[in-house]
Amino acid sequence: MNLTSRNNLLDIRRIYVEPAAAELPRGQEILARFPDAERVEVESHHRIPELYGDETNVARWVRIKTEALVLGVKKSLTARPNGRSADFIAPSTANGCAMACAYCYVPRRKGYSNPITVFANIDQILGYLRRHAGRQGSKTEPNQVDPHAWVYDIGENSDCSLDATVSRNVRDLVELFRDLPEAKASFATKYVNPELLDWDPRGRTRIRFSLMPAADAKLLDIRTSPIADRIAAISDFVAAGYEVHVNFSPVVVRDGWLESWAELFTQLDDALSPQARQQLAAEIIFLTHNDRLHEVNLGWHPKAEEVLWRPELQQAKRSQTGGWNVRYRTGHKGRYVNALTDLLTARLPYCRIRYAF
Repeated sequence: MNLTSRNNLLDIRRIYVEPAAAELPRGQEILARFPDAERVEVESHHRIPELYGDETNVARWVRIKTEALVLGVKKSLTARPNGRSADFIAPSTANGCAMACAYCYVPRRKGYSNPITVFANIDQILGYLRRHAGRQGSKTEPNQVDPHAWVYDIGENSDCSLDATVSRNVRDLVELFRDLPEAKASFATKYVNPELLDWDPRGRTRIRFSLMPAADAKLLDIRTSPIADRIAAISDFVAAGYEVHVNFSPVVVRDGWLESWAELFTQLDDALSPQARQQLAAEIIFLTHNDRLHEVNLGWHPKAEEVLWRPELQQAKRSQTGGWNVRYRTGHKGRYVNALTDLLTARLPYCRIRYAF
């Protein structure tokens, strides 16, 4: 089956192409997958004025994500230390997304609309990761990331499940880590892609399904798989050889928020197989928002801002890009975190909490 036939989020009509990417085998594969798309040569995947850096694009937000694809070459190959979701952040094989979550931090880095960019130099990236993992040797001291393996987040700036509908890059990464005895891949996702069930990861890839109460997701998780579908997929992915954790993220404080999370935990408990329960762990991340994204959201999804932008509950901190990030107020946030972790422990006592903040 053609990969694109399963994805109703993309209708690629225009591909922005770096010439070097078009010369590589992976670039040629991607171009052949979308033979009817217009090709626009660009000097750099970072600098495409009609896609990036123009907040007036908000009126075309979803259309850009649906119809545009960028094909580039990843120039800088580094594995950054992390310590929360993973031990290292792997070099990206893609960035951007066809989904449009109202709180997403990734668009702020590239200009908000931020469609999928795929990097064609996958062989260089695979080689770098193989060498980097080899230099680490065995993990001699367990940590909250993993007791035995060095974990590499392969999807920091994109959703790998969705990326897999565009190219083979993600499958190549899963197959790479399958054969690295001291390392694991990891990525978070809001998109259920059943094709991944056939990849035989042999326990060396950790998928983190992002979950929130269904009412919040309907408002905030735009163009994503329904929460019920994500929950239903967990046991299937465990049976297929993946390690599956959950991200409770972002946690949004609103009227009745704890009751909604209690309902979500019940839904999760009812759906999990014994095998899925045995290996389950969670990350809990409370909302961080941004003043610039707030202003853009007011132009296309103002209802989301009624729960995301709560000055009476939040405090501001200057961001690295010069704007202001807002988080729940110190002191109050600690009480929110304790309330949710206590609730999770009571409802799903088998679910280990890897971290919460």
